Amino acid sequence: MKNKNLKSVATEEKKQADLIFNKENYVLIAISMVVVILGFVLMSGKSGDIYDFRRTTLAPITVILGFGIGIAAIFYRKK
Repeated sequence: MKNKNLKSVATEEKKQADLIFNKENYVLIAISMVVVILGFVLMSGKSGDIYDFRRTTLAPITVILGFGIGIAAIFYRKK
């Protein structure tokens, strides 16, 4: 009985070792995609001044922040 338990634990560890990213990485990547999409939504629009604060400053900062979160998500490792 104990031997079967050890095999299942070893199999679980091997499955986790085969994956490139953990759950935390995928969550961070999803958050970064939402932030980038939010930045592009802030940048879009038909009415209003094209040179307002939202389109020229806030939206590009939001997009760059989203890309930064995505890069951090790729390099993030659980200790």
